[in-house]
Amino acid sequence: MLGMCRGRRKFLVASLALLFIPALTWLYLSVGSFQVKPLPLSPLEALSSTPVGGAGERQALELRVRVVEEENRALRRELSRPPRSPSAQLPSNNHRGNQSRTHSEEGTGDNESQKAVTVGNSSDCVRHPVVDKCETIHVAIVCAGYNASRDVVTLVKSVLFHRRNPLHFHFITDSIAQQILSSLFHTWMVPAVRVDFYDADELKSEVSWIPNKHYSGIYGLMKLVLTKTLPSDLQRVIVLDTDITFATDIAELWAVFHKFKGQQVLGLVENQSDWYLGNLWKNHRPWPALGRGFNTGVILLLLDRLRKLRWEQMWRLTAERELMSMLSTSLADQVIHWNSPKKLRVKNKHVEFFRNLYLTFLEYDGNLLRRELFGCPSEADHNSENLQKTLSELDEDDPCYEFRRERFTVHRTHLYFLHYEYKPSSDNTDVTLVAQLSMDRLQMLEAICKHWEGPISLALYLSDAEAQQFLRYAQGSEVLMSRGNVGYHIVYKEGQFYPVNLLRNVAMRHVNTPYMFLSDIDFLPMYSLYEYLRKSVVQLDMANTKKALVVPAFETLRYRLSYPKSKAELLSQLDMGTLFTFRYHVWTKGHAPTNFAKWRTATTPYRVQWEADFEPYVMVRRDSPEYDRRFVGFGWNKVAHIMELDAQEYEFVVLPNAFMIHMPHAPSFDITKFRSNKQYRVCLKTLKEEFQQNMSRRYGFAALKYMTAENNS
Repeated sequence: MLGMCRGRRKFLVASLALLFIPALTWLYLSVGSFQVKPLPLSPLEALSSTPVGGAGERQALELRVRVVEEENRALRRELSRPPRSPSAQLPSNNHRGNQSRTHSEEGTGDNESQKAVTVGNSSDCVRHPVVDKCETIHVAIVCAGYNASRDVVTLVKSVLFHRRNPLHFHFITDSIAQQILSSLFHTWMVPAVRVDFYDADELKSEVSWIPNKHYSGIYGLMKLVLTKTLPSDLQRVIVLDTDITFATDIAELWAVFHKFKGQQVLGLVENQSDWYLGNLWKNHRPWPALGRGFNTGVILLLLDRLRKLRWEQMWRLTAERELMSMLSTSLADQVIHWNSPKKLRVKNKHVEFFRNLYLTFLEYDGNLLRRELFGCPSEADHNSENLQKTLSELDEDDPCYEFRRERFTVHRTHLYFLHYEYKPSSDNTDVTLVAQLSMDRLQMLEAICKHWEGPISLALYLSDAEAQQFLRYAQGSEVLMSRGNVGYHIVYKEGQFYPVNLLRNVAMRHVNTPYMFLSDIDFLPMYSLYEYLRKSVVQLDMANTKKALVVPAFETLRYRLSYPKSKAELLSQLDMGTLFTFRYHVWTKGHAPTNFAKWRTATTPYRVQWEADFEPYVMVRRDSPEYDRRFVGFGWNKVAHIMELDAQEYEFVVLPNAFMIHMPHAPSFDITKFRSNKQYRVCLKTLKEEFQQNMSRRYGFAALKYMTAENNS
């Protein structure tokens, strides 16, 4: 792993390697003697000209395995010796804890056993290698799908935490991972970090011809084509798996490139698994490897040399030859990566250290990693510059400064935190329920999923630690795991206000249906509302008209409610006092225009007019206006949106057989602040007046009614 140096121990835990590797071994692949005829990638493949699968080849393999095992034993004996004097140490530009003992340093010897590799290690702790302060470190990662996009964030956090150099991430992704990671890095806004994406779908044809049984599928083979995929002027790159965690500066790994000599082009680390030794069971014949083989979770690639050596042709011809007998690749999971929750329970003498290290970065606040690298010029980030300019124009002495600042805060956002599947309907009537929530409303998710079978888009306002709690909660819920059409979008906490309208906008932007039902997390829609709304789309010609379909809102004060299965049952409970029209006793104006008296007997949709403070729950087209971000926490966040819809000439149409019920819960922190803090109420009033003035400027004479209505209310 990273960061331990104990010279007198039997197994040296080296300074840069993968998790749980007790002895670090670097492989430098020498290709000075390679010709483009039979193209051996290791001595195992060059030992014999016997046809593949012949007895001679097997004997040669067994002989080579014994030779490598003897080399490993000799290496371990060397590691167990006391440290030598400083005069025997390597120069300072060598990687800490990594001293080469070469069989053929340049890889040009004629002896087959010395042809392709040099294996080495060190028992000394030498000084940190020197990497130029502002040198950009390039990192390539293959990442595909929802789960890998989530896992890779922990790796990135660990790299950012320790780094002192500019970073350039090269992500080879499918369309899903690109959408998720591009949004994440765009909103993360980490200085001196550049991110580029390469379409993995365009590379599939390069490796899809190789039969593969590994759990990573075809994406695990895409590292083979990095010389062709990455920019032609990129000379070196560190290639990482998504499930790696760093415990020290990645620059120490980058410095190992200075140890490469002659025709050495690859840096790898030896496996600790016995898989490739081929003796786990009778007739066990794994993919050919040198001894235990070398793990590709971390790779150093000298791209310019590989291209000159025609790497593309080398690996293709070798793979074709081996597949004649192996039939498919079957890669082992040789080291402890964090690609399974079960691996947190692995027994190992270092397990507590590594587990805690991993869990620390898993829940680490990513906002703390937005730190500048002083003294290094960075590329101009226009988004960051515009944001800083906007914030500098705000008056910090303004009593409402924090409210105004929140409007421009960029919240780190992780889209589709869990797996998501949606198949568009053929009739173009599909509707997505849109809502937002924080950790204290998590218990509502299962109930909503039971009431609404259609697509759902949710924005969750969580810290990094809370996001992991949510993940465990969701993965432990049969109800949530049975639903693939729910999009969970994490907006990470920052600042003192609950950015309710930003959350709504995030959920709205990732609606994949033509229509959306704008709800709140503490409302349960009637059981058949999804299908009812889809029928209303056709009945009311929503595709060709600007309508907002109002779903009447009710509430109960009972935590246990026998949910009405029809309008008749709801009216009965309303008459019995089990249900009430929503907020009738504290905020009548919010839903009074719905005209509940008319709704009781209505059998057809009816139109209502906008009135001051009207804030119904509506279904609209996906292209409807977003919510105004200036309203945070409690107060006027929905009122302003409904006013915007009215200004854009939407018709408000009440549905006669639709309803939703608000479930009781403890008061939110924001409503408590509104009620107890006078300055909070003063600032909200100021923001309302500014919003109305903006409406007048945008909509002219037609918007005067909003100011008049406010003055009369």
